Amino acid sequence: MTSAEPRTAAAVRRRPGSTNARTPGPKIPNQRRDARTTPTVSVQHLTELAGAGTLGGIVAEAGEGGRRGYYTAAYALCHPVVFDVVTRKVERRRGHAGCRRGLRHLTGPCLDAFYDDVEALVDHLLATTTPIDDLPAWLAYWAPRAAVDGHRRRRGAIGALQRPRMTATLAAGLDHDQWLMALALEILTWVGVPATAGADLWPLDEWAQRRALVTGDQAGSTPAVVAADVERVLAVMRRRPDWYADHVERPLGHKPAPVAAPPGDGVTDPRPLRAVDEHDAADAHIAVLAGTAVEAIAAGLNRPGDPAATVVRVLTSLFLGGTGAEVLDRAPGVGPDSDERLSALLTDPAAVAGIVDRVLPIVRELEP
Repeated sequence: MTSAEPRTAAAVRRRPGSTNARTPGPKIPNQRRDARTTPTVSVQHLTELAGAGTLGGIVAEAGEGGRRGYYTAAYALCHPVVFDVVTRKVERRRGHAGCRRGLRHLTGPCLDAFYDDVEALVDHLLATTTPIDDLPAWLAYWAPRAAVDGHRRRRGAIGALQRPRMTATLAAGLDHDQWLMALALEILTWVGVPATAGADLWPLDEWAQRRALVTGDQAGSTPAVVAADVERVLAVMRRRPDWYADHVERPLGHKPAPVAAPPGDGVTDPRPLRAVDEHDAADAHIAVLAGTAVEAIAAGLNRPGDPAATVVRVLTSLFLGGTGAEVLDRAPGVGPDSDERLSALLTDPAAVAGIVDRVLPIVRELEP
């Protein structure tokens, strides 16, 4: 998808709890599916209505099918502005060099946030009832403001505080400790963020760095210490059970569940025990292939043709032409190298003659 092509709402990846608190407008239509039922609204026509100050009224009076055309045109106008004015700056602050290169490079949560910001600007544009003389400048001015407003509405929709602030009660419960108060605001902000912290519930590594800056305790600012600090802050917040359930537990429930890495996936993780070692498994696999090879060669010998060619064809197909599924659990360079040895032998005419001389008697002896 290029930056000039509107993205339909059906393709927009939504995050848990990322809907607006107010009644949402009609979504961007699927161009192919709704081409026959959705009236076409050109960008020029939408710009003229905005200049006349009649856009918001006309969109409000249009039916759902009529509004789809306006959303499509508005999306075409808004999405490049949002990327240049909002997304690129955010990705630069995050250090996401790839995401800030262009719309096609956005992935995952960054792409989701971009679509949320575009939707917020589209809703604001189609609700305006004042004349807009310079629409590009108007969009550039309102894009960051609409993004902030949309972000706050989405937080409010899932119960997270829109603008977390330190209260006198919470500060007193934390003994007015500067770090714990800062951590409390981090927690209240984090619960409303759709992103996850990988296998953990809280971004402890990031908060450990923040603790070192606030307290000056570089050596003592570890994820384990911060985890204990988090529990202390949450214990104070739980003194107000209803408030805690509404503004901490409820928004946390909208996050995807943390998924731990499988055992042995980390560099220092112990590897799981195997029922058999790699060499025993390889021998068992070769034994199965050998039995299949004997049957295939016996069947080939019953047909006209060169017996040597039959042996080479069967061995090549079974031992060198597999999918490699049996070695997917091995590290590179680990395990027997029988495939390489057989491949080298089958390219040597003298070795091939020796293999055929040994294989044919075995096959004929086993024939019924």
